[in-house]
Amino acid sequence: MALHVSLVGRKDLSGEVYRQLRAAIHEGRLRPGDRVPPSRELAGSLDVARMTVTVAYERLAGEGYLTARVGSGTFVSAKFPPLAVRTGRRATTGGLRHRRIWDELNAAPALSQPTFARTARFDFRSGAVDASLFPSETWRRLLRQQLRPETIGAGTYGPPAGDASLRAAISRQLALSRGVQGSFEDVTVTNGTQQALDLTARALLEPGDRVAVESPGYAPVRLLFASLGLRIEGVPVDAEGLNVSTGVQTAAEASLAVVTPGQQAPLGMTMSLPRRLALLAWARRSDAWIIEDDYLSELQLNGRAAPALASLDHGGRVLHIGSFSKTISPALRLGFIVVPPELSRRFGELAACMAPAPAAAMQRAVAELLRQGHYIRHLRRMKRLYAARREILLRYLGEMASDSIRVQATAGLAVVALLPEFASDVDIASRALPFGLAPAPLSSWYMQSPRQQGLLLGVTNLNERRLPAECRRLVELTR
Repeated sequence: MALHVSLVGRKDLSGEVYRQLRAAIHEGRLRPGDRVPPSRELAGSLDVARMTVTVAYERLAGEGYLTARVGSGTFVSAKFPPLAVRTGRRATTGGLRHRRIWDELNAAPALSQPTFARTARFDFRSGAVDASLFPSETWRRLLRQQLRPETIGAGTYGPPAGDASLRAAISRQLALSRGVQGSFEDVTVTNGTQQALDLTARALLEPGDRVAVESPGYAPVRLLFASLGLRIEGVPVDAEGLNVSTGVQTAAEASLAVVTPGQQAPLGMTMSLPRRLALLAWARRSDAWIIEDDYLSELQLNGRAAPALASLDHGGRVLHIGSFSKTISPALRLGFIVVPPELSRRFGELAACMAPAPAAAMQRAVAELLRQGHYIRHLRRMKRLYAARREILLRYLGEMASDSIRVQATAGLAVVALLPEFASDVDIASRALPFGLAPAPLSSWYMQSPRQQGLLLGVTNLNERRLPAECRRLVELTR
């Protein structure tokens, strides 16, 4: 077994152990069936806490690289041959690019947490929703109605762009809540936001085109575009949202800009009106496109959500993407994209070739959820409860951690806890996992330095009874 791990000069100790062991497996230095050192032994040789190595082993086991045998130890999984064996040939340039993308995806603790972190009863996961708030009885009744024989149809495939009733309901809802005016024919129903982004890239861009994205910003967006051969340019954000003037200089040749103007992901600020107008002016001058990722829609915990960027667009440059993952449930895998009228046919035809809209019965049930007012009532309930939970979290953090973290409370459905520059948010997040806590490290959202050190603390699943103890544990880790 050829194994060498070095942590010299590293801050994210657990993450570095994880990455080096994973690389050893990929490169064949650790082969199927090889036994890895006991966590206590490796920790001693590296002069780190045993928990540092344990977290790395648990991440690798959760992804299938390692398997534990009671009484024998921990071994490289027999079902995971090294990369060279799997391919049987030398990697092409495209293969290397995709491997780098896969490595970046797996290296981000916010995106690749062990299974127990995703299923823990209580933690600080950001991006999750409170499943107990889902209107189950109403949903079952509406879905049952759509599964009756007379509503299933003639046994033919539904429209690839989505059921007309849902597209019309989405169009009406957007006009009322987000100020987006247009025909239902401009709406394409998708299997979530990522498919809407994929459709856009394939419909409007070519390999080698440049895409401007927010930094910090949601990593899967840039990873998706990079996998399609697009060149990604990170543009910083500040208190007013995307810094358009900086973007014009650093990403002057971009064909597309991806923004979250309603509630910036992950910092939560709303893009100011001057910035919105400047971004639209840039798109017109450059004959470029803008994707507005409206991932939270009108789910704004502070007052009323600002109108969508698309409501200001009079030149047909904005494509408005939305999702029901945060407002209803991610289990639906249901999203949509609203495009300028001249692009409607192109997107519908492309959807038919790639991945048509989800099951028609589910689409029509969601349409009834919107049409009958259940959706708005559900949103109001979530806003009230999430806002109350956030206030409780802020109170406890203020009482317990005023000396170690600085709270920024404008991050959508999460609280941003900023850390001192010398701290490692990745290390803190890794050490929190064994305690059933899953804060997301803020630094992993950045494309370039300097990377702000901080933790994203989701507020949607907080339990007031357990919260004091969980906050104390988190504060101890930050210190």
